[in-house]
Amino acid sequence: MSGWFSGRLPQEWTVEPPQVAVDREEITVVLTVADVDAGESDVATAEARAGRARAFREDTREARMKIAREAQHRYERKVSWGVRVGGHEELWTHVAAPVMTRLRQPQRQVLDTLVESGVARSRADALAWCVRLVGQHEGDWLAELRQAMTAVDDVRAKGPAA
Repeated sequence: MSGWFSGRLPQEWTVEPPQVAVDREEITVVLTVADVDAGESDVATAEARAGRARAFREDTREARMKIAREAQHRYERKVSWGVRVGGHEELWTHVAAPVMTRLRQPQRQVLDTLVESGVARSRADALAWCVRLVGQHEGDWLAELRQAMTAVDDVRAKGPAA
């Protein structure tokens, strides 16, 4: 899929190949555009990067929508977009897909504590907060796990047909 996007996107949009993430509901395409010249301060640089991201979003909107429609027809998933400028990253129109889970009382109590303390507005927000936290702090482990799953898929593909 990332090959299709690399071939379909205008070359002048990015300084490196797009980062494409795929799950059952969505394709997220993050484009890296040229960084800004360092400003007088970190705040000035951060503001310049946010401005470049906003300008890129507005200037490419119509073309991105056309590409998204083609990809949605081809891959039967919603396409979401994002941009990275230096250390600044933004995602636009990405899907918040509902998931169902069954939790026992100790796990529900963790969520309820987050809600009662004001960290989250609801159990759903508390669960999303927990997932984000694991993703931030266990990124290397998750990457290793994904690599292992890819290796298992490769071995299965080489095995005898069922």
